[in-house]
Amino acid sequence: MSDCEYCVFYVYDDEGYAECEVNLDEDEMARFLSSSYTRCPYYQADDEYRIVRKQN
Repeated sequence: MSDCEYCVFYVYDDEGYAECEVNLDEDEMARFLSSSYTRCPYYQADDEYRIVRKQN
């Protein structure tokens, strides 16, 4: 299981397929594809309890 599955940008469609929907411009996409990352630089945790913790 990868970190992508817990990322806020990782979205499932109606048919059960998932893809990363991070919004990159042309320069960012070229830099992302040409570099080798050990971890995704655009990863953000999909923390659905963040709002609840702020309310308490």
